[in-house]
Amino acid sequence: MYQVIEQVVGPDDFLRLRDISGLSPRSYEAAVKGLPNSLYGIHILYDGIPVAMGRVVGDGAINFDIVDVAVDPDHQGKGLGRQIMAHIMTYLDKAAFPRSYVSLMADVPELYEKFGFQLSRPNSEGMYWVKK
Repeated sequence: MYQVIEQVVGPDDFLRLRDISGLSPRSYEAAVKGLPNSLYGIHILYDGIPVAMGRVVGDGAINFDIVDVAVDPDHQGKGLGRQIMAHIMTYLDKAAFPRSYVSLMADVPELYEKFGFQLSRPNSEGMYWVKK
């Protein structure tokens, strides 16, 4: 049975879910320091084990970033990603101001389009930098 927890997942499960879902790796030290700074977090348990997660980071008013949306491959195709996004959007409906900017990096654009997100191309391109 699945259980929704509106809280950021712990560092060990955060790193595990990123790894098994194919997201880029993060360091344990960064996870320990960064996760408590999240504006919002949610994860879904299956038999007490986190199998899906998502977070919102940002300044809490002008800019919000949806990050770390991940679902264990053994639990994909069961609507968990949509459930994570529905909770995130409920949070954003309450927290964001008119004209707040909400962004994300879309590995699966179809999921986010269901919630009203649009590709920024051709007007702009997403970019990133990773410290070596």
